[in-house]
Amino acid sequence: MGSLRVLLLGHGYLGTSLAADLLAAGDEVVAVHRGEPQRGPYPLLSGDVSLPGSLVAVREGLPFARPDAIVHCASSSRGGAETYEAVFVEGMRNLRAIFPGVPVLFTSSTSVYGQTDGSVVDESSDTTPDRETGRLLLEAEALARGSGGMALRLAGIYGPGRSVHLKKLLEGSAAIEDVDPSRYLNQIHRDDASGAIRHLLHHGPATSAGATFNVVDDTPVTQRECYEKLAACFGLPVPPLAPPDPGRKRGWTHKIVSNAALRATGWEPRYPSFLGAVETDPRLVPSIRGQIATVS
Repeated sequence: MGSLRVLLLGHGYLGTSLAADLLAAGDEVVAVHRGEPQRGPYPLLSGDVSLPGSLVAVREGLPFARPDAIVHCASSSRGGAETYEAVFVEGMRNLRAIFPGVPVLFTSSTSVYGQTDGSVVDESSDTTPDRETGRLLLEAEALARGSGGMALRLAGIYGPGRSVHLKKLLEGSAAIEDVDPSRYLNQIHRDDASGAIRHLLHHGPATSAGATFNVVDDTPVTQRECYEKLAACFGLPVPPLAPPDPGRKRGWTHKIVSNAALRATGWEPRYPSFLGAVETDPRLVPSIRGQIATVS
């Protein structure tokens, strides 16, 4: 497939990486965020996916008549159900109305799987999230598939400047949940999440129109194993046991998320495991250490 004209809704941690990757691949990129318009390697327009009038202004400001595809990777900014409904559900409705016929790739979350038995889940598994936010993600997913697009269920994203588990271990605030069995952590490096979206855009939305894909690495790891191995890697004490946090934003789940469907399209992760990335991504550990030093 040749070069694409891609509209990105969201220019945060994932969106900025994706925009750079698409640009490097020769695609024409326009990104939208809620800040002021900017000029750089690609246009960065001001807009809000939850406001129809704002998206109309974005459409009128595009340097091309019509995008070939839209990626909805706007953040909820850690808001609750009301924010999820505005950004994800209403946002998807607005995109379908203002850009009719344009496939939308919607970045959802593996939190829509509510399994707690340690089972392997794929895209056909039951989705029974115990939080309203998860149910709203499922509603937005259906709208994306109905646009001829895709729903991409991303695992926990980490990468340069972002890793909750690594940061907690290095700053000494980590604790291992005192439960047996220890829950599985399903993660994806930011560069691999970006690469998966780029791959699916060039793989051809028409080929996978209406599909759902889990975007996760090859190696789930339990929370206990993660902290024990990180501690050994850095020569630090194993974190103490503590009761699980009942207020976890995405609830408590225990499952292994399969990426077999995405791999079957020809995608491969650069970082097949989180623990491997700690050793092989030269940016990861220094960036987290830098954050800790800045706060200190």
